[in-house]
Amino acid sequence: MSEKIKKSDAEWQSELTAEQYAVLRQQATERPFTGKYVNTKTKGVYACAACGHDLFSSDTKYNSGSGWPSFWDVVDTGNVVLIEDNSHGMRRVEAVCSRCESHLGHVFEDGPRDKTGLRYCINSLSLELKEE
Repeated sequence: MSEKIKKSDAEWQSELTAEQYAVLRQQATERPFTGKYVNTKTKGVYACAACGHDLFSSDTKYNSGSGWPSFWDVVDTGNVVLIEDNSHGMRRVEAVCSRCESHLGHVFEDGPRDKTGLRYCINSLSLELKEE
């Protein structure tokens, strides 16, 4: 387990772009089909844009048609924390970086049935691709 990262809001605001801060620290969502990783097929590991923690492998990325990068699994189950989210009048599961507690996106049970059956629907702004 990696060391937890705790920073003040002011520190996060100084290190992240305004758009990243809104998504990662305030649970905003980028508009569908606008993120830089929606259609990316480059091999590598997708890490948390806030702290660099490895989250998803390009080997588990697929085109869900949802408008956000989608993955059917995480690099390591300890790297992403799942939290019940009842905001916006609906019941969802939020995906959060285990190291810095940044909001990544949400997880749905409509992913590939021949894999995990899960769809990690993740904001591009939450990710940084480390190319192979």
